[in-house]
Amino acid sequence: MNSLTDEALAVQALQDMQCFETLIERYQGKLTHYVRRISHFSEMECEEILQDIFIKVWKNLNDFDQTMKFSTWVYRIAHNETISAWRKAKSRGDTERAELEPDLFDQIADEFDFIKDVEAKFTAQRVHAVLEKLPEKYRHVLILRFIEDLSYEEISDILKKPPGTVATLLNRAKTQFKSIYLSSQL
Repeated sequence: MNSLTDEALAVQALQDMQCFETLIERYQGKLTHYVRRISHFSEMECEEILQDIFIKVWKNLNDFDQTMKFSTWVYRIAHNETISAWRKAKSRGDTERAELEPDLFDQIADEFDFIKDVEAKFTAQRVHAVLEKLPEKYRHVLILRFIEDLSYEEISDILKKPPGTVATLLNRAKTQFKSIYLSSQL
């Protein structure tokens, strides 16, 4: 058995359990190290993840593409199972000790950034729709203050109104904006 390639063992494993056991022996140490390195889970947690990895490998042996390297395929499964376990732990608030490698963290962060981007675009569209419903004097003052990020003095100079009037306009504009925004959510 030890002379067979990983790919050959994978093909024969469904008919011969000893071939699968040989694969487990070959990859158990490597995968344990990999899981621990990218997750910093405890030894017991790593063992549980490793069991899940080998169960998934067993269940999906029929789908193994023999043109691929077995090591690539098994590491992809290990990676996905580890990330899944990390996300489950995170949802339980149990990730204080988990430190991910920067590139792995970036992959996860990219997914969340995408969600934030979509939410931000949706919110921006709603804000612009509400701004269009406001009277012009309120719309202008809100845009100058919150979109253009100008000071009260700068707004005062642009609109040729005293700073106190600008403050009053802003307060009224925010009140109307909030009212329209909340009524449009219903």
